[in-house]
Order: sequence, then structure tokens, then C-alpha cells
Amino acid sequence: MDEHKENIHAKDVNVKMSNTRGEEEKAKPCSRICPAGESAPQVSPSQSNSDFSHPVYKEIALANGHINRMSKEELRIKLAELKLDTRGVKDVMKKRLKSHYKKQKLMQSAAEGGPTDTYYDYICVVDFEATCEEDNPSDFHHEIIEFPMVLINTHTLQIVDSFQAYVKPELNPQLSDFCVKLTGITQKMVDEADPFPEVLQRVVAWLQERELGTKYKYAILTDGAWDMSKFLNIQCRISRIRYPQFAKKWINIRKSYGNFYKVPRTQTKLSTMLEKLGLKYEGRPHSGLDDSRNIARIALRMLQDGCQLRVNERMHAGQLLSVPSSAPVEGAPPPHNPRSRD
Repeated sequence: MDEHKENIHAKDVNVKMSNTRGEEEKAKPCSRICPAGESAPQVSPSQSNSDFSHPVYKEIALANGHINRMSKEELRIKLAELKLDTRGVKDVMKKRLKSHYKKQKLMQSAAEGGPTDTYYDYICVVDFEATCEEDNPSDFHHEIIEFPMVLINTHTLQIVDSFQAYVKPELNPQLSDFCVKLTGITQKMVDEADPFPEVLQRVVAWLQERELGTKYKYAILTDGAWDMSKFLNIQCRISRIRYPQFAKKWINIRKSYGNFYKVPRTQTKLSTMLEKLGLKYEGRPHSGLDDSRNIARIALRMLQDGCQLRVNERMHAGQLLSVPSSAPVEGAPPPHNPRSRD
């Protein structure tokens, strides 16, 4: 639904984006996550800028300089020697090789009490599907009709869990033919679904069962700003509940991808990101769960290539704001059941 979300976002006048462009440039329930008695590896919190004086970063910088001078064929040969993925454009392969050496150095450094490069234990990918028309009128209220979540373990670099629930719309209970065709969600699916407040309670229970925000540090990740700043924001008003605290900050993977691989915004659509990374879309486009899984695959590849995914957007007083890279890194708070606005 990413291209359709862009069209929605272009018409939206209710949510304002911070004008600090400089900040942007910086910036069905399953089983438990871990087997009984086993916990995720514990890592130190994020490092401050002053930590980059550590000698390990000088060694990494020297390796990066050598990699920058390599041709595409030299990069491919070296990656093959190291038994690393050789897919992707030249800049992606450079990032991948740099990541390999960086991780080697940081693992050695961590064993000696030096810095590490992991911010969160888990990343939770969310990609809503919402009611829509082929040509949405300016006063159309989009209601969430699918709430998917895909959980990434940042230590094992694997998708470890997922959640999916359909949602019964309240204001426009009858789906348009365009919406059904786009999302694959039928009228019967939403007619038999729970209303949003009940689905959100199930989401909260799912997150709590996995001890996210209590035992494990986690962050929400989305493909663009619309899911949280528009769809969830509007849905909470329609459902007369307060915006959940755990969803007030998130990782916008489009920003992270653009900044990390140094590409323009036009190259950060879901299909383009997959293509540039040498990946193909798996599943049905515009299925919320399948979109979330493919976004998670991009996030995993970025982590493998050395990207330090971190929160870069937030909601404050109903306004969408950027989170500068200089801000302290914090995980999402423990999830709680939604409170009524009444």
C-alpha cells in the first residue's frame, strides 16, 4: 500500500511535518520469542559521539578507505571469498563489506570491554492497511482494517514471530471495490473482525507476552511516516481512545535506507529498496502482513550491511516530528491497554 499511502499523504493537511530538514538528513498469536530458559544476548547501550575516539574506529576507517577504492568486480570477488552475499548494486556491496569488517572489529572490541553496535534487542515492523477509495475525497477518514506485526531479533538477525488481525471499520463499514482489489481484504473478513480498540488490546497483550519494553529493548519500524502519524492517529480519534505511548516513536526505514545507502527519496519505495538490495517481493503486494515481512527483510539486510537502525520520527501533540541522530537512543516503553478519550 506504499504508493497509495504516498498519494494519501500528499493530500493530508491535518498532520504537519517539522520544517527542520537538516534533522531529517541526520537522522494469530505465535509461540514465545526464546525457548524456555533462553534469553537474548545482552549488549551495552548505545555509544555517545565521544566513544568514536576509541582505537577500533580508526582501524574501521582504514578498512573503509580501502573498500571505497575497490571496483565492483573486486567487491564481488572479495564478498565471494568471505562467503557473503554478492547481490546488489555497487554501493550496497561496499556497505556489506564494510559491515563485515566493522562487525569483526566490534566483536573483538566488545570481548575486550569496548563499544558494540546494537541499539535494540527486537524491532517490530508494522504496516497497516486502511479503508480507501480510488480517488479519496479530501474529507475521507481512513480506518485501519488490518493490523500486522513482524518481529525481528537483532542479535540472531532473523524474523522470529508475527501477529495479524483484521479490523471492523466503524465510519465506513462497507469496503469499496477498489479497496478490496488493492488489499485482498474482503467484506466478510472485516464484518467478522473485532473493532479497533479490541484489536489494539490483543496487540498490547501480544507485546507484553514477549516481554518487550520490560525484559527486552525494542522499537517500532514502519515504511514511511503515514502508518503512525496518519492512520493510527486518525483511528485513535475515531475509536475515541488515546494514542498509545509505545507507538509515539518509530524507525522510518525509508529515511534510514536513504541516509545509509546515500540515495534520494525517489529510491526508497518498498519495491525499489528490495530491487537495489538484490531481493524480490515475496507474497501478495498490499497485504499488510506480507508487506511487513518484506519490510523486515529490508531491515535485516540493512542490519547485515552495518546500518544502525534507530528511531528517527515521533509524534508530539498530534504533530509529526523528526528525531535527530544526536538524540539519546531509547527503546519503546512497555505497552499498556488503550485509555478512553472520554
